Amino acid sequence: MTNAWTYRSRWLTTAAMATLVVAGAVVPANAAAPAAAVASAHERVDSNALRAAMAGLPDDYVRGAMVSVSGRDGRWSGTSGEWTGPVDSEFAIGSITKLFTSTVVLQLVGEGRLSLADPVQDLLPGLLPSSYAPITVGQLLSHTSGLQKPVCVQPGTPEEVVRSAVSCGTPTAPGTTSQYNGINYYLAGLVVEKVTGRSYEAELRDRVLRPLGLRHTSLPTGEWAWAEGGLVSNSTDLRRFFTSLIRGGLLRPQQRALLFEPPAVPGANFSYGGLTAYHLDNGLVVWGKTGSLHSHTNGVFATPNLERVAVYSMLPTGKDGGQEIARAKRLAAAAFQGMPLPTEH
Repeated sequence: MTNAWTYRSRWLTTAAMATLVVAGAVVPANAAAPAAAVASAHERVDSNALRAAMAGLPDDYVRGAMVSVSGRDGRWSGTSGEWTGPVDSEFAIGSITKLFTSTVVLQLVGEGRLSLADPVQDLLPGLLPSSYAPITVGQLLSHTSGLQKPVCVQPGTPEEVVRSAVSCGTPTAPGTTSQYNGINYYLAGLVVEKVTGRSYEAELRDRVLRPLGLRHTSLPTGEWAWAEGGLVSNSTDLRRFFTSLIRGGLLRPQQRALLFEPPAVPGANFSYGGLTAYHLDNGLVVWGKTGSLHSHTNGVFATPNLERVAVYSMLPTGKDGGQEIARAKRLAAAAFQGMPLPTEH
């Protein structure tokens, strides 16, 4: 079994990638209104730029990579280095799993079975220490719960993971700070089970995987990263899921809007749907999520109007996280090269 330290370090790596992977600052809540963006004519997917971004693998920091880019202006996919399987090979998507979990939660909100304002302690009584201030479901999804860093986390059932994670350290006041924490999504998965009376896996299957025909997306038996990071998928399934999510195929309009709405908390990086908005070097805004697990570091990003969607996965060596992030930046920049800045109307 993967040890607890691997998961603690993965959450720190994912948080760093979430902040830095696409070479820019997080966009304020009022700076990226997807419905108002209209793009002008632009170049097709730049295959030369993508090949250049993937060149030189393996190196000391990344053993191999896969990139798949699609949109109305064409598509391109390829692999390099020690990624020896096809582009559509399945891989552990890590924290991109959180987008699947937040989708199920927001579906339940849209059905009136749950509210983002519901206190977690009321839904899951006795799981968190009684001294903790009330934490809302929305604070779980947006990483503003105030839960302490999970330095004491140990593998086990979702309940055991949560209890071990809060067995040491002190939380901050909920809704006052933003801190990426995988424990938020263990709790979100448990909320899904409590509200529906069914397993997280069954809800995910019936609400997302089967309706979208995601035949290569699953939760492996015994994977204790579970609802926060346990899914296996491939580039085609991720592109289909993310496209449907952004387009509104999985959520009602009010809940879809939450995908692009960070909470009013200083430094909030994540929306109520678990997405983050980034600036590319040319100022273009893309939305997405990163994730790392079992020797894979991944990302899925799209322009708000879905003119281009990119999925990547790398095989890092673990020698230098900064160099790993630098390679991811190059891949992302190449994937969206040629896209113009949107114009407001």
